[in-house]
Amino acid sequence: MSKTDGSKPPRTPRPPRPSPAPASSWAASIGRIVAWLFGLAAAGGIAVLALVAIALAVAYPNLPEISGLADYRPKLPMRVYAADNVLLAEYGEERRNFVPIGDMPKVMKDAVLSIEDARFYQHGGVDYLGVIRAGLAQFAEAKSQGASTITMQVARNFYLSTEKTFTRKIYEILLALKIERQLSKDQILELYMNQIYLGQRAYGFAAASEIYFGKPLKNVSIAEAAMLAGLPKAPSAYNPIVNPKRATTRQQYIIERMLENGFITPDQAREAAAETLRYRTPSAVPVHAEFAAEAARQLVYTQYGNDAYTRGLNVFLTVRSTEQMAAYRALRRGLIDYERRQVYRGPEAYVVLPSDPADIDTHIAEALADHPDNDDLRAAVVLEASPRKVVAVLQSGESITVTGNGLKPVASGLSEKAGPQKQIRRGAVVRAVQVGKEWSLTQLPEVEGALVAMAPDTGAISALVGGFDYGKSKFNHVTQAWRQPGSSFKPFIYSAALEKGFTPGTVVNDAPLFFSAGSTGSQPWEPKNYDGKFDGPMALHTALAKSKNMVSIRVLQSVGAPFAQDWVTRFGFEGDKHPAYLTMALGAGSVTPMEMATAYSVFANGGYLVQPVLISRITDTKGRTLMERKLTPPDESARTISARNAFVMSTLLQEVVRSGTGNLAARTLKRPDLFGKTGTTNDSLDAWFAGWQPSTVAVVWVGYDQPRKLGDRETGGGLALPIWTEYMGHALKDVPVQDTPPPPGVTNVNGDWTFEEFSHGAGVSSLGLEDRMPPQAPTEDEKRGILDLFRR
Repeated sequence: MSKTDGSKPPRTPRPPRPSPAPASSWAASIGRIVAWLFGLAAAGGIAVLALVAIALAVAYPNLPEISGLADYRPKLPMRVYAADNVLLAEYGEERRNFVPIGDMPKVMKDAVLSIEDARFYQHGGVDYLGVIRAGLAQFAEAKSQGASTITMQVARNFYLSTEKTFTRKIYEILLALKIERQLSKDQILELYMNQIYLGQRAYGFAAASEIYFGKPLKNVSIAEAAMLAGLPKAPSAYNPIVNPKRATTRQQYIIERMLENGFITPDQAREAAAETLRYRTPSAVPVHAEFAAEAARQLVYTQYGNDAYTRGLNVFLTVRSTEQMAAYRALRRGLIDYERRQVYRGPEAYVVLPSDPADIDTHIAEALADHPDNDDLRAAVVLEASPRKVVAVLQSGESITVTGNGLKPVASGLSEKAGPQKQIRRGAVVRAVQVGKEWSLTQLPEVEGALVAMAPDTGAISALVGGFDYGKSKFNHVTQAWRQPGSSFKPFIYSAALEKGFTPGTVVNDAPLFFSAGSTGSQPWEPKNYDGKFDGPMALHTALAKSKNMVSIRVLQSVGAPFAQDWVTRFGFEGDKHPAYLTMALGAGSVTPMEMATAYSVFANGGYLVQPVLISRITDTKGRTLMERKLTPPDESARTISARNAFVMSTLLQEVVRSGTGNLAARTLKRPDLFGKTGTTNDSLDAWFAGWQPSTVAVVWVGYDQPRKLGDRETGGGLALPIWTEYMGHALKDVPVQDTPPPPGVTNVNGDWTFEEFSHGAGVSSLGLEDRMPPQAPTEDEKRGILDLFRR
């Protein structure tokens, strides 16, 4: 990012400042105060008059300078947008969207004036009639009654505390009079409507409209404006999401006040009173891009410091909102599907439900407040449970019935033998997910995952999902999780081998290997293939498609671990995280999903190392560009491997998708221009799929934060590949099939593309054929055949 000149943010345009008041103006203000004092004296007696006079004498010399109000610079949050201008996140203590008074909709101003200060444009900052009325009410009814004008509230919000004392009230009145001398009425109203706190970290009515209704302020209806206007008095008490009944009562009163003040007609009032409002709840997030937005926030903060949260920066990402949501949904679905195959750990809590049905809803609402919905994983309290049917109530109050296959993931919790902490019974807090039209019970996943996608020619990140739920864990697995890549690392070893004379047709023996403690320098090592079988001599392209460990080890042995260690740095990997040992052939080093996406992009773009880009542009509040990153293809200075190496490796990885461990993608997406590699680490601790189509590279990782086995039958092809396939199905929906033409320096031999100088037997023709294959244990079919022979 380029650095700015450090200048202050631009000033907000203001209406012309009124001419300085003549000396007699202040005298007139004092005269008004005196008149007000006599009113107080009449209402409360001489003692009140004396107290106020003393307070005035002490307070006036200590009034603060208010010239800053005419040069109002509100704290504007940093806003993060997707490439298609969809708002992804806001950062800053105050969520505010400044709107000049001229752009403030009339209906919003009318609603505010009706409830806060109907005589705003008539009084001079202090509504003396209102003060006297409030004073009389206080003495007559022994309770406080509001008398603050909008100008007095501006004085309090900018300069005073919220304590309710007589002295503060005097300061408030004096400041209000001073503000009225220096600012126009429109300026004061503009300050108020942009500065006032309205709950949910929203400051100003524009921000509140977005937060409560998910719409621009200019589009609010009379009913919505009345609801927002009810918030300044007590944002927590009149929050329509938390306290809908109390908020509605106040909203209806404000509609009546708007009618009394002549701002709306009787028909409009009736229509507004009957309107059903729809709120944007915290779960109604249009695009889940929390991990991407947070990564961008960190980058911006590094450059701008704390100013990033107050100067109204607009940060535009390369992420596309539709692809981001497709990635989010695909990863969550894959992890939830995996969790449904795991042992049920039991309900999250138990609630004692009352016997009176009328009280049940209240108890359920209170219980689920501590167990909020997790997007599509809904929290519910069980009303009745049996092995064949569970009836539960959601946070919304909706009752659901779960039967049949929907109960399979929690079958152990419905058994009579289930322990007291694992049994699903009346009062249990469980999780439900809707699969099609049916409901299914499940549990919050403990497993984690990551998905990142980028354009291989520019590095533009189109989707980034760093985990299952940002609310649960803010650890970004895309950039922060260093994990073993397993077999997904093998293509980089094969790429090194191509430079040493190997070809796709090189025959390598898939036979057992044993390394003594002397040769390893530590413990004896006897590596195995994933399936425990050895298939003997096979072509290199077949070995990669089947992900044969013995072949990869033999290839690395021949190439030399130090050479391979240096070679993989051409793809952006850190050499010291991949020690020059033979275990590197099985992906025993450490990588992040972002590193893997960058590395696979080198194959996808023809041999260039392109760094990932997340932020494309930053602008200020006026739309002026502060930083811009041009997304253009790389030049030759970025080349790290030859075009022919990238091309031959692409043909090998295309076969993985067509006929090998990644064939699910080809079967599902039904297009030939797919390339990639599965990865499953030792003991199934990590599952990967890394692959591409010429326009998009995507990498998926699945595993536990504290590494543990995913399961004996869980692999990269079964766990990560379905997630990758679902995402790519969306990303490639309208992308035409692309052919990659062969570059100079390669030739086709018996269907395999090979470096020209290594064709026709000039390269490495075979490896390890001198090793003998041990007797293989008979398969189950072979055992049955032998038994049949004996029976005959």
